[in-house]
Amino acid sequence: MRLLQRHLCMIAMSLVAVSSAHAATLVEPTLHIKPAASGAGRVALTLDACDGRTDTRILSALVENKIPATIFVTGIWLKRNAAAVEIMRAHPDLFELENHGGRHIPAVDTPQKIYGIKSAGSPDAVLAEVESGAAALARTGEPTPKWFRGATAEYSPSAIAMIRKLGFKIAGFSINGDGGSLLGAKETAKRIAAAKDGDVIISHINQPTHAAGEGVVQGLLALKAKGIIFVRLDDADGTGNHGTTD
Repeated sequence: MRLLQRHLCMIAMSLVAVSSAHAATLVEPTLHIKPAASGAGRVALTLDACDGRTDTRILSALVENKIPATIFVTGIWLKRNAAAVEIMRAHPDLFELENHGGRHIPAVDTPQKIYGIKSAGSPDAVLAEVESGAAALARTGEPTPKWFRGATAEYSPSAIAMIRKLGFKIAGFSINGDGGSLLGAKETAKRIAAAKDGDVIISHINQPTHAAGEGVVQGLLALKAKGIIFVRLDDADGTGNHGTTD
């Protein structure tokens, strides 16, 4: 019996070690844009539209204040938010729509959970997530996306290599503005308002009932008041680590 218990214990420890090894391979890439040659600086605003609805507080503020943004959309969000998509398409000078995947599945090719979300789990599933997201954008008549950001913004290195072979740059970030839309308005505004020349902000535009959305607007207006220029990713030279852009 003792030998059996010991054997089972060793198996359990091995499984934990394997699981930890898989988790340790995940990376959360950063991304910076080329600093401005003069002035107060420039920042790239990126907003994820994962699923759910549209935070019109943010969308209206971007339009009214002429703040450009790169919006990472999933196929799920596109189906549910046709009116918001039309507003974005009506302002091509402000909005650039990019690939956030078909079903908002983390681009990790081993089975695990990231922030409670099941990963793609295999190379084929990663490719399906990326390609289905691009196809969903194509059906709206949008230009072919050049950037990809996976759900949770964490990746396995091998998945990064696969996505790059498909021709996409992978969008990391340097400032997590809203903590996955879970932060309060005050903390969100503080984080975003602290952005410096060359930063890439990530926040969310799909949680209209969350307090974070109010903070996103406040933070962006504070940056604008400082003279910060906002740019889309396609209009800036972005450099990421872990082989995400080179």
